[in-house]
Amino acid sequence: MCQSWWESDLTAAERETNLTAVPGFRGDGLKNILRAIIVAALAACVFVPLAAQDYDLVIANGRVMDPESGLDGPRHIGVRAGKVVAISETPLAGGQQIDARGLVVAPGFIDLHSHGQTEETYRCQALDGVTTAFELEVGTADIDGWYGEREAGRLINYGVSIGHIPVRMAVLHDPSTFLPSGDAAHRVASAGEIAEMTRRIDEGFRKGAVSMGLGPSYTAAATQWEVLEMFRVAGRHHASVHVHIRGGMPGLEEVIAGAALTGAPLHIVHINSSGLAQTREMLQVVSEAQSRGLDVTTEAYPYSAGMTEIQSANYDGWEQWPDERFAALEWPATGERLTRATFVKYRKVGGPVIGHSNTDEMVAVAINSPLTAIASDAYMLNGIGHPRTSGTFSRVLGHYVRDTHSLSLMEALRKMTVMPARRLEARVPAMRDKGRIRVGGDADITVFDPARIIDRATYRQPSLPSDGIQYVVVGGVPIVRAGTVVKGVTPGRGVRAPREISRGER
Repeated sequence: MCQSWWESDLTAAERETNLTAVPGFRGDGLKNILRAIIVAALAACVFVPLAAQDYDLVIANGRVMDPESGLDGPRHIGVRAGKVVAISETPLAGGQQIDARGLVVAPGFIDLHSHGQTEETYRCQALDGVTTAFELEVGTADIDGWYGEREAGRLINYGVSIGHIPVRMAVLHDPSTFLPSGDAAHRVASAGEIAEMTRRIDEGFRKGAVSMGLGPSYTAAATQWEVLEMFRVAGRHHASVHVHIRGGMPGLEEVIAGAALTGAPLHIVHINSSGLAQTREMLQVVSEAQSRGLDVTTEAYPYSAGMTEIQSANYDGWEQWPDERFAALEWPATGERLTRATFVKYRKVGGPVIGHSNTDEMVAVAINSPLTAIASDAYMLNGIGHPRTSGTFSRVLGHYVRDTHSLSLMEALRKMTVMPARRLEARVPAMRDKGRIRVGGDADITVFDPARIIDRATYRQPSLPSDGIQYVVVGGVPIVRAGTVVKGVTPGRGVRAPREISRGER
């Protein structure tokens, strides 16, 4: 919007002089009239062009939806230096223009649960509207090293937890690379080893870990005392604990007790796949915990099949399974359903396996609950992975919002944006500027066609991009244009908590 001459950089004396030149004001003559004409001409020649170039990027004519403020209407957004600096009902001019006519302009989607954190995964997620992705369930044992590998820039923003799983693997010398299959899964830790885990996790927090990851489902030998000790460390740092629970309802009770005893915020990952047939009951427990003042949240993804590593402790005890249970497992590289014999074969090889263990009914219960954020549990490596990596957010918007009308568009966007941002912002102040469209907020923005948006990825072709995501902006830089990833741009930056420890300190 152009400045008027009254809003420009004229001095008070110049304004007064100009006013005296206008009929009805005091003044005597041609000199002041000429001066007013000259000043007005200068304003027209100088201030309008400057204003026209004021924005690096303008997103014009879109239906802007912001779940935090409730804004839902036609607006024009001006972006400068990676920030939203104008939200206007009248047109704006700028260096780059995105015409969002007929499209929804929303805060960029925030994914609290994304494994891999590779360029392949980032690309899949960008095409699903994700602007910030976190690895918070498994995490890392080396906070500085993890961020250091990515600090040159990535396609989208990224962040990580200090993870009990990889820390336990390091302390117990488990040879696995992602999820434990040796001592970290199967051996009870000594008091000294637990103390070393707590020391390393405390160090990770002081180096700026976003949260703590905890996976008793994968570390079956971890005692309840060990789990409680990890909660104590998180509680001292006021950091959320993102947990893959073990053993159904007793596992949920275990971690709610840990949160209650230590004051650590608790986040239950993928309650749909942890709850299965008990999803309704688990959601009720989460709701009741919240009503008692506990800081407990959860998430879900919109697919009835899960995925994890076939060699992980999740499948311990397979020897006692009935033969028909193996048929629920699918080897993604070939698409074959497993038998007892092929399970044994692939467990020796290792790698991801798809588990068809849930129902559409229970998935819908989780997705439609007001308690759940949307989070993908993304994983993709060399084209092998789960369709949730490429399609989670578009599937919610296409299937649950447009097709079944079980969610409103604003409610779905809340679950993808401000809700996950609020989960982290107490410890990570940078998240206060994400998940919203507001002046001063980060220009992380997703623009989509609500009439077209849907997931296209399948279990056979998990990297197929979603349809309907038209533009994605990260830090004011378009990374997706007309549904295609922009080549050569890496505006994504690390998101982490403030450091409490210097780089040279152990």
